[in-house]
Amino acid sequence: MRRILTAFFLLMLLSGNAQSLQRPKLVVGIVVDQMRPDYLTRFYDRLGEGGFKRLMNGGFRCENTFIPYVPTYTACGHTCVYTGSVPALHGIVGNNWYDKELKREVYCTEDNNDTIKTVGSNSVNGRMSPKNMFATTVGDELRLSNNFRSKVIGIAIKDRGAILPAGQTANAAYWFDVSTGTWITSTYYMKTLPQWMQQLNAKKFPDVYLSKGWNTLYPLNTYVQSTGDNKVYESILSGEGSTFPHRVDTVKNAKYQSFEVTPYGNSFTVDAAKAAIDGEALGTRGVTDFLALSFSSTDYIGHAFGPNSIEIEDTYLRLDKDLADLFNYLDAKVGKGQYLLFLTADHAVAHVPGFAKENRLPGGVSNTLTMRRALNDALQNEFGVGNLVASVINYQVHINAEALAANKLDKEAVKRSLIKALLLQPGILRALDLENIPASGLPQQVANMLANGYNQKLSGDVQFIYKPGWFEGTDRGTTHGSWNPYDSHIPLLWYGWNVTPGKTNREVYMTDVAPTVSALLQIQMPSASIGKVVTELTNTATK
Repeated sequence: MRRILTAFFLLMLLSGNAQSLQRPKLVVGIVVDQMRPDYLTRFYDRLGEGGFKRLMNGGFRCENTFIPYVPTYTACGHTCVYTGSVPALHGIVGNNWYDKELKREVYCTEDNNDTIKTVGSNSVNGRMSPKNMFATTVGDELRLSNNFRSKVIGIAIKDRGAILPAGQTANAAYWFDVSTGTWITSTYYMKTLPQWMQQLNAKKFPDVYLSKGWNTLYPLNTYVQSTGDNKVYESILSGEGSTFPHRVDTVKNAKYQSFEVTPYGNSFTVDAAKAAIDGEALGTRGVTDFLALSFSSTDYIGHAFGPNSIEIEDTYLRLDKDLADLFNYLDAKVGKGQYLLFLTADHAVAHVPGFAKENRLPGGVSNTLTMRRALNDALQNEFGVGNLVASVINYQVHINAEALAANKLDKEAVKRSLIKALLLQPGILRALDLENIPASGLPQQVANMLANGYNQKLSGDVQFIYKPGWFEGTDRGTTHGSWNPYDSHIPLLWYGWNVTPGKTNREVYMTDVAPTVSALLQIQMPSASIGKVVTELTNTATK
């Protein structure tokens, strides 16, 4: 009898172990650089059924998703999506920032270590790594969960759009080299490009795409959701004009920079994603893999032409087709319902000031170099010391610590004078001491965003806030970076494995993506995560 009971319990134990945790075969994270959520509704009637609409109608929508910090820049956004954290904690406080020790601006993914070299070309554009990021990503935690058996790969035209989402332990990150028109990486990840990537580069797709030129998908007069094509406040593409057709096929100098400012950059990103899925057997190896994609050309085009341009409408109609192509490929290679996918943005964008003026909306531009000169002049008049401002970057002023110490000046007095001088600058709404944000009297929401963006070691001394519609820039094109909803309201769509169609209008945040993915995968959340799980999604996933 004892032997029978022992055998029974052993059988139960073995059968219990056979029931492994259920996870998707592949997670695909998509960040559309500079995407406003209203593009989904403005262009809805012209979208196909297999791209954005497939996610909107067959997935779960978080319709009130916001960025919880400033500045709302690309590097910060990509990092926050995948770490579930904010610049105050993960250390990526901008695309660039002023380094107090080096006394210069540094780039978010620069790596000047002698061991870091470009892989895939002879340029210096591959001397990059995630070393400036303090935290882990959800991809890192996935690899940690199974002794690094999962593969994690990041792909984007922009280096920061590939490197920061992929994380510290990624198998690879690939980005576009404008000097060669090919995908490259760095020795941080590998010594040579894999064969499948070499084969993709050999096809010279950017040259093939550029040879087509860029005209609208549909007759120009049918783009009724956009303003006229010939606007003086739109930028001029390199080597040609600002109106359709864009003759990128004739550009000779810096042609790959022109390539980035076309919808074909997004198509080329899908080409690389499909090659990676096939070449690395992603989603077919018995463990969950992770592919982090960022579509960068939407940002380049948005900066140049603005959110109300025909160029942007045409770009999103083309991206819709590219996404449909990618989703069909995932269905075929990984299987319908076998991959978990989310789509969001790193930030949105403001209206072009010229467009705002044309339509009697508030807005304007400021010049940082002019501002810095004016601030230094004001401080010199008061304290008799020149160059007290070391840098103006990321809506912050850095005080020259050496000049302060050498002249035995009171830092608090200098900050008070800076704030007064800033308030005299065009377009400035508020200025405040970053070491005392609670005393600013700002609405709590804005104060919290400033605090989340403030890193004591890396940030400046005084913060300034523009009036709505204002930013640092020129008379052509637009930008982003502010706390305002036009920069901080982003889309968030979930689709695929264990996702039941639905939506929530509850306010959620960019930082909620990583902990939600972690909860669905049943792994540890990233090391500096402060986000919350979108329980409406995880609850439907368990039904």
